[in-house]
Amino acid sequence: MACRISELVINSRDPERLAAFWSEVLGFVVLDRDEGTVEIGPEKEGFGGLQPTLVFNSSDEPRAGRLPLHFDVNATDRDQDAELERLLSIGARRADVGQTGEESWHVLADPEGNEFCLLRRRLSP
Repeated sequence: MACRISELVINSRDPERLAAFWSEVLGFVVLDRDEGTVEIGPEKEGFGGLQPTLVFNSSDEPRAGRLPLHFDVNATDRDQDAELERLLSIGARRADVGQTGEESWHVLADPEGNEFCLLRRRLSP
């Protein structure tokens, strides 16, 4: 039997703010709140479904440099340009990590500066 990723835990200065941002990005809902922690995931699947949930854990520890892990996201109901505009309107910002400008993806940052990429291909919801 193999393992499966069930949740990703992200340290955050403001778990509520990041949970709200990523819920909007991914179409997730809040599944659980506990002292300083907010868990979000797909409404129909909840914890233990096919998609991992995201857990935002309160932390005052400063982040040093870029994270060794980042998210790649794909639009499901619009093209990349329209999704880029939507993400920017809800609080994402463009990030420069040394890209050339020739990439087919956009590098963005969430409200706490965590980089993520918006890829070109549209996926099924």
